[in-house]
Amino acid sequence: MAEKIAFQGELGAYSHEACVASRPDHEPLPCATFEDVIAAVKTGAAEFAMLPVENTTYGRVADMHRLLPESGLFINNEVFVRVRINLLALPGVALSDIKVARGHLVILPQCREFLDVHGIRGAAAADNAGAAADIAARNERTAAAPASALAGRMPGAESVAKAGPGQSPHTQRSVAQ
Repeated sequence: MAEKIAFQGELGAYSHEACVASRPDHEPLPCATFEDVIAAVKTGAAEFAMLPVENTTYGRVADMHRLLPESGLFINNEVFVRVRINLLALPGVALSDIKVARGHLVILPQCREFLDVHGIRGAAAADNAGAAADIAARNERTAAAPASALAGRMPGAESVAKAGPGQSPHTQRSVAQ
């Protein structure tokens, strides 16, 4: 059985991308919260935790600076993931059909200019990849999610457009326990 690496979010999250880049031989273990990621390692459900510490556009991930010192975990690796924002929708949906983009409150401002140009309203969601999965499950033809290319490989989602700020090279810096 493959060793596991826990991360916060759904399959296709940017932290999932960091897991694949850092430990491609480990099975990704999605967790609902950062606390759940830490608990997965502490209980032995996963061998490693992939936790984001900063985004060069958004800044530091404040929860990590609060949680890591108390966690008992230590940093043994670091990976930089280039954040490329893809607007994901149901297969066959045109960009002009999209009325709302559901994404995490951190990603929406990063693609605000793109959304405004295309008349797309932003709406908060707990998780970008999870929003894409929800849109697919509900068969919503006027909704999309700004998310990773990895999320776009999940069933029921495809990239309609690149939605980032000129696709600037901002990164998410993550650490593995």
